[in-house]
Amino acid sequence: IASRNSLDICNSQDKDGDTGGDDIEGLHGKSLSDVPSSNVATFGGTFNDHSKWKRKSMVTLALTVLTSSQAILIVWSKRAGKYEYSVTTANFLVEALKCALSLAALARIWRKDGVTEDNRLSTTLDEVSVYPIPAALYLVKNLLQYYIFAYVDAPGYQILKNLNIISTGILYRIILKKKLSEIQWAAFILLCAGCTTAQLNPSSDHVLQTPLQGWIMAIVMALLSGFAGVYTEAIIKKRPSRNINVQNFWLYVFGMAFNTVAILVQDFDAVVNKGFFHGYSLITVLMILNHALSGIAVSMVMKYADNIVKVYSTSVAMLLTAVVSVFLFGFNLSLAFFLGSVVVSVSVYLHSVGKSQR
Repeated sequence: IASRNSLDICNSQDKDGDTGGDDIEGLHGKSLSDVPSSNVATFGGTFNDHSKWKRKSMVTLALTVLTSSQAILIVWSKRAGKYEYSVTTANFLVEALKCALSLAALARIWRKDGVTEDNRLSTTLDEVSVYPIPAALYLVKNLLQYYIFAYVDAPGYQILKNLNIISTGILYRIILKKKLSEIQWAAFILLCAGCTTAQLNPSSDHVLQTPLQGWIMAIVMALLSGFAGVYTEAIIKKRPSRNINVQNFWLYVFGMAFNTVAILVQDFDAVVNKGFFHGYSLITVLMILNHALSGIAVSMVMKYADNIVKVYSTSVAMLLTAVVSVFLFGFNLSLAFFLGSVVVSVSVYLHSVGKSQR
C-alpha cells in the first residue's frame, strides 16, 4: 500500500541501482590485468547497462501484467454476477501476505546488516499511533474496489482509477503545501476529459456507460486513496531513516486488524457456517496474490527503474485490460474508449513530467 510513497527512501538507498557484479576477469579468458583499462571501463559499462536494462524490462513487464490483470481477476472471480467468497476475508489475506513479505524483507536485512535502531520492529506508541488512520482509509477503499464492479466493467475501472492522480495532487497541495506546476494542472484537466471520453456511449440513450453510482464510487475511492497515500508519505518523511519495511509492517498489521473487524461485522455468519475460505477458487487465489504483489512491483519500479516506466505500464495496462476483456467478457472496444485511453495516457505522462520539473 505504502510502496508508492517509498520513492524518496528507495532512491536514497539505491540511486544508480546495481553496480554490475559481472565477472570481468572471465572475459575471453583474460585476467583483469590483461585487459586495457579503457576496455575494462567499456566492458564494465556495457554489462552494467545490460544488467540495468534487463532488470528494468522485467519489473516493467511485471507491473504491466499485474496492473492489467487486477480488475480482470476481480470480475472473473464472480459467479453469476456475485462474489461467492467473502470479500472481507480476501482483503484480510492480502494484508496478511503483504505483512509476511515485509517481514521476509526485514529478515534478509537483519541477516545482512544486523538489527539497528532504524530496522527494528520494536517502537513507541507515538510512532505506531499514526498508522490506524491510513489503514482504515485503505480498508474502505479496498472494499469499494469490489462493489464498484456492479456499475463498471474492468476496462472502465482501469480508466476511472486514474482519478486518484487528481485527488493525490490536490491533497499534496493542501496538506503537504507542495506547489503544483502548470503542466500538472493541465494534466488534471486532460485526465478528466480522457476519463469522460472513454465512458461515452453513443449507441445508447445514456451518454455515459458508467452510471452515476459508479462515478460517485470512483471519486470516493480516488479521494480515499489520495488522502491515505499523502498521509502515509507524511508519516514516512517524518522519520525518513526508518526502514520502509518496518513502516509497511505496522501499516499492514493495522490493516489486518481492521479487516478482522470487517469480517466480524459483515461476514461473521458466512465465515462461521461455511468456513473462512468458502467460495474460493483458483481465480480468487490469483487475485489475492495479484493485489499483494502489485505493491511490491511498484516498489521495484521506483527502485530499479523510473517514474516513466510506471507511466508506460499504466498506459499499456489500460489497453491490455480492454483487449483481454473483449475475449473474456465480450467488452465492446469502441473508438471513444480508445481515444479516451490515449488522452488519459498523455495526461499521466504530462503529470509525471510536471512532477519532475516541480
